[in-house]
Amino acid sequence: MENIVAVKSYQFALRIIKLYKWLCAEKNEFVLSKQVLRSGTAIGALIREAEHAQSKPDFLNKMNISLKEANETGYWLMLLKDSEYISISDYNSIHTDCSELIRLLASIVKTTKKQLNN
Repeated sequence: MENIVAVKSYQFALRIIKLYKWLCAEKNEFVLSKQVLRSGTAIGALIREAEHAQSKPDFLNKMNISLKEANETGYWLMLLKDSEYISISDYNSIHTDCSELIRLLASIVKTTKKQLNN
């Protein structure tokens, strides 16, 4: 069965990489872009790590950190928009994907916590 959150986080990471390359090449922006690159690609890397977690608590920890990275990515995207490095329409497009990942990860974390407490 296909892991939807893994697929979506990988596709999101590719968008983040393209955004990073564009910000560096077109806007000469290297600080915020590096931050969004780091957090935006960490989401999928942590999900990938969680696929081979040593235990349920280890899985929960990795997914929780992935959720935090997704939330942080949303912050950097908002800063890029509000500092006018990216347009509102570009922001809305990529932020929609980021929000979807946050919702998926929050649901996984909540469900896993519930399973661990039973």
